[in-house]
Amino acid sequence: MKTSHGPRPVGRCSMTISVLVITAAVALLFLASAPVGATSQTTGSSGRNVVNGPRLNVPASPVGNQLRWLLGIPSELPLASKVISAHFDATFLDQVTPAELNQALESLGPPGSTASLLGLSDVAQRSLVALVQIGPARYSVDLTVDGTGLIEGLFFKAAGTAVPQSWSQIEHQVASIAPVTSFLAAKVNKNGTCVPVRSVLATTPRPLASMFKLFVLGALANAIVENHARWTEKLTVTAAIKVNGSGTLKNAPDGTKLTVEEAADKMISISDNTAADMLLRLVGRSAVENQVRTWSSHAELDTPFLTVSELFALKYHDFPSLADHYLALSASKRAEYLATTVDKIKANAESSTASPRDIDSIEWFASADDLCRALAGLAGLQAESGLSPIGQVLSINNGGVTLNAKTWPRVWFKGGSEPGVLTLGYLARDRRGQSFAVIILTEDTAKPVQESTAVEIRALGDISAAFKLMG
Repeated sequence: MKTSHGPRPVGRCSMTISVLVITAAVALLFLASAPVGATSQTTGSSGRNVVNGPRLNVPASPVGNQLRWLLGIPSELPLASKVISAHFDATFLDQVTPAELNQALESLGPPGSTASLLGLSDVAQRSLVALVQIGPARYSVDLTVDGTGLIEGLFFKAAGTAVPQSWSQIEHQVASIAPVTSFLAAKVNKNGTCVPVRSVLATTPRPLASMFKLFVLGALANAIVENHARWTEKLTVTAAIKVNGSGTLKNAPDGTKLTVEEAADKMISISDNTAADMLLRLVGRSAVENQVRTWSSHAELDTPFLTVSELFALKYHDFPSLADHYLALSASKRAEYLATTVDKIKANAESSTASPRDIDSIEWFASADDLCRALAGLAGLQAESGLSPIGQVLSINNGGVTLNAKTWPRVWFKGGSEPGVLTLGYLARDRRGQSFAVIILTEDTAKPVQESTAVEIRALGDISAAFKLMG
């Protein structure tokens, strides 16, 4: 549900796609044509030689054509949807809508930013790595296109960014993201227990934003075990169930049908809010609350367990009257109020504010320890008969973490964001079969947690470094 300089209620941070799929696209799309620097040879962030100079030619190939377009985009925003769809493939746009892309573009700086193409490496017909300078900063950009020449992947990182070499460096950088942060790096034993390797306030509950969807996935798994649901059964998208914010089902025609497994794919990989509410209603609120009690030490904070639609209504409809009334009620009365009043409201999250609203009271809550148990619990469930789709669902989007696939063959990710909240959770298994988790939870009740390219790159570097120190 990430947006920038505008409504950003509960949902995926930019890292949920590959956090850098959005920020990479954004950073490149901000580039205006600029002269190439003087001829020289340098070493890029990967250690490969790249050739710079006025004679540096963008290759005459499908990927070169897209790079040339990216470098020549005019500074006026927003880009028209037809322009975006003419350059990005359907898979990319299934994860990043034109509106989200434009919102992210506008968050990076004023129109007219200039940039220089400094070098190229690993040039092939459908992929290349470009070294680009935007203002004082240099970036390494991996660009790939599909068989038709449309952009299917962008990976963007700060060239020469120092990778943390110690736990103290990681913790220092994590603490700089927001006034209040929690951090956990843990080994996950085969019995599902999490053994902390390094932790900072890991037992303190924090707002989750879209990381709550891990609990919905766990409840769904149990419903399938108990034959209350099937991966292949069909769900129907209706006007009543559609929720704004992140995802694509909100734009699907009424009557669109998809399987439970397809809904789970969307709920986790692109943090689709409509899919989450469809699955939550399928299994029932009480089933999700039971799942929270299984994995969380703070289950009382999630009773009643809100749907996305209910949270949007409380925060973005007649605020703060509706929210204040809800908060004044006991837990039992809150459930009744949701059913009799809140569920009858169709709140439009896209017209919400960018300022934090009740993130310490109207949210989903868990600690980093709780979320490690949730990821470990899902790992245990996916090994059971008939539940292997869990692993596939959590593997679709690796959250942009840069781990060697041979060393770390399995990476799971779920994150979330809303104004004042940024959360990141990873579970990775190394080639020896050992599993580790890294969780970062941040909050700021005064202003939105900073979600700039630099912050996200630094956070991903911290997470990658933590896995490498443990593995």
